[in-house]
Amino acid sequence: MSQTSQQPVRTKNGRLIAKISLTFFIVANSIWLFIPFLMAGLWSLVDPKQPWSYPDILPPSLSFERWVNVWQQTSLPEAMFNSYTIAPTVALIAILLAIPTSYAFGRMEFRGKKLAELLTLIPLVIPGMIIALFFSQMLLALNITTPFVGIVIGHTVMTLPYAIRILSSGFSSVPQDLIDASRDLGASKLTTFKDVYLPMLKPSFLAAIIFCLVKSIEEFSISFIIGSPDFITVPTILYSFLGYSFIRPNAAVVSLILLVPNIILMMIIEKLLKGNYLSQSTGKA
Repeated sequence: MSQTSQQPVRTKNGRLIAKISLTFFIVANSIWLFIPFLMAGLWSLVDPKQPWSYPDILPPSLSFERWVNVWQQTSLPEAMFNSYTIAPTVALIAILLAIPTSYAFGRMEFRGKKLAELLTLIPLVIPGMIIALFFSQMLLALNITTPFVGIVIGHTVMTLPYAIRILSSGFSSVPQDLIDASRDLGASKLTTFKDVYLPMLKPSFLAAIIFCLVKSIEEFSISFIIGSPDFITVPTILYSFLGYSFIRPNAAVVSLILLVPNIILMMIIEKLLKGNYLSQSTGKA
């Protein structure tokens, strides 16, 4: 091999472009993520006895009293219990419902497949409040008046497209030769699914579950329309703090309680979606 072919290809002003891109990325993320998160943290720690107002650049005093007050004097514990009860239920139902459709999209070829895949994405492009309004009317027509059941059904409808999309990609990535080898050895369909599909689908299952959890926890429209005023979740109680009785420090506390678990879950998704799952599953990672 010649020496020329071993030299890396360099673009003109490539280092300058990389620096500009990195600077833009840092500035954009600081404005979009870091500064709002920092402000929410500061507002949540403002001492109720010493309000933070102009011309003070920073809060005059910091304390966790606001967190204690929100926890003890509001319905936040009930809202958190409702949200973190609904979300796992929704994730489980969505995964179970998504498996047959995901298998069909990932492993089968049939007429109208592209159209069917497109139709499953419709809930993602319709505004959540419109879905919530018509969905609430449908629940009343079906005589489903229990808020928990109605919200679970609504959240499942909203999260199902994500589960189908993630799992169908997982099914399509399973090598056909492994499936054929399993069948040639006399394995049943259940054994093939358990011993061939399932090990390779674990990352997809985990990613879909976590994504459904995040979407359910942060879903506001359906929870508000179907559950209010008696059944509250974390997003609906946050809305109450941002409504007519606007209390910025309390809203900051609830925002962080809603945001931090979702960030952790999304970081887990990012971890799961990295790497070569097939090589990891076959022991060649």
